[in-house]
Amino acid sequence: QVQLEESGGGLVQAGGSLRLSCAASGRTFSSATVGWFRRIPGKEREFVAVIDWGGGSTYYAGSVKGRFTISRDNAKNSVYLQMTSLKPEDTAVYYCAASRVYTTTPGNFESWGQGTQVTVSS
Repeated sequence: QVQLEESGGGLVQAGGSLRLSCAASGRTFSSATVGWFRRIPGKEREFVAVIDWGGGSTYYAGSVKGRFTISRDNAKNSVYLQMTSLKPEDTAVYYCAASRVYTTTPGNFESWGQGTQVTVSS
């Protein structure tokens, strides 16, 4: 199983940028689909972006498309989420997760990190 740890969250003003990192351990990481999700207090966990094992396929939620970019470096066992033009409504705890299949459904992800807080001030 893959173990995941997020970093890079913080406080940023609206319009600013942040880069989240997801560091992984485990032999199967390079073959895993990795997704980013976020949870706003009082709301359901929300899909943000996903990338396949080789980085050739990506998919984004409509609310972040054009502003966020997901990428990965399998040599470094890492996946990144570059967030630009941040809005207050992007404020959430962001999680990375790993799956054996290419999917956006949270229930299909077997491994989850602990999350990193992103706060966007207006």
